[in-house]
Amino acid sequence: MSAAAVEHPCDGEARKLLKEADRLMEQLPGHRVEIIGGVITVAPPPDSNHAVVLTNLMLPLLSAGLHGDETNVLQGIGLWLPDGEDYAIPDLAVVDADADEHLIEFNCYDPRVFRLVLEVTSSNYRNDLRNKVTAYAKAGIPVYVIVDRHHTRVHVLTDPLTDGYDRHEVYAPGQQAVLPDSIGAEVKLDVAELLKAGGTGTGTVSG
Repeated sequence: MSAAAVEHPCDGEARKLLKEADRLMEQLPGHRVEIIGGVITVAPPPDSNHAVVLTNLMLPLLSAGLHGDETNVLQGIGLWLPDGEDYAIPDLAVVDADADEHLIEFNCYDPRVFRLVLEVTSSNYRNDLRNKVTAYAKAGIPVYVIVDRHHTRVHVLTDPLTDGYDRHEVYAPGQQAVLPDSIGAEVKLDVAELLKAGGTGTGTVSG
C-alpha cells in the first residue's frame, strides 16, 4: 500500500506553466507535453515501433503477475514531480494498485506509488537519458528503465539520490536486463528482442 499523498503547492509562475501545458495538449493532440526542470517539453506522437516495444515490455511484466491486486502495469500515467510545478508522463510504469487514491493534480499521481518507470527513446532521446534521470531520481522513483533505441542498449537505474541514481547497469544485445525484485516480481528482459522490435540498426529513430 502507498503512503499518504504529498502536498505540493502550485501557484504563481508554476500555475502559468501548467496552463500553457494544458493549452499545448489541446492544440497538439497525440503529442506528449511534460514539464521537466521548469521547462515545457513537447514530444511528437511515437512511431509504430515504439508502440511495439511497449507491448513487448508489458508481456513479461504481466506474465510475472505485476498487474493484479498489489500492483498495476500502466502506460502514460502522469507522475507529479517534487518541485511542485513539474510533471512527467513515462511510457510505462509499475504502480501500487491503490494509485487512484494518490492523485495530486493535473491528472498526475504521487511519485511514491511508482515502483518502476520506463521510457523508450525517440527523437528526443537526450531528455530520457539526461533530464529525466535527474527528475526521476529526485522524485525517489526506485527503478528507472530506458530502452535506448539510439545507442542500442537498455539501462536499468536503481538507488535514487538527489541528482541521479547510484547504480546504473547497461545491457547490450545478447544479454538479459534484470529488473530488481523490489518491483514485486523477478523479471528479465531480452535486450536484442526489444531493440529489434524498436526498429534499431540504422542509427536513426523517428517519432
